Amino acid sequence: MYRNLEAELVRKGFSKQKIAQMLGVGYNTLLAKMRGESSFTLDEAFKIRKIVSAEKPIEYLFEKTDQSA
Repeated sequence: MYRNLEAELVRKGFSKQKIAQMLGVGYNTLLAKMRGESSFTLDEAFKIRKIVSAEKPIEYLFEKTDQSA
C-alpha cells in the first residue's frame, strides 16, 4: 500500500522486522500498518522518515497506492 516507503526500505537495506523493532511495535502490527489495515501514528511516521529517508518528504513516503495497480 505504501510503495514509496517499501522502495526506500529496500534502498536503505532495512527489513520490516528491524523497522518494527525500532518503532517498538510487533512485526505483525507493522505489516498491518503497511497494508493499510491499521494506521501509523504521527510519531511513528516521523520516526520512520528520520530512520529511512530524512531527505524525502513525509507525504512521499506515506503516499497510499492502490494495491491492484
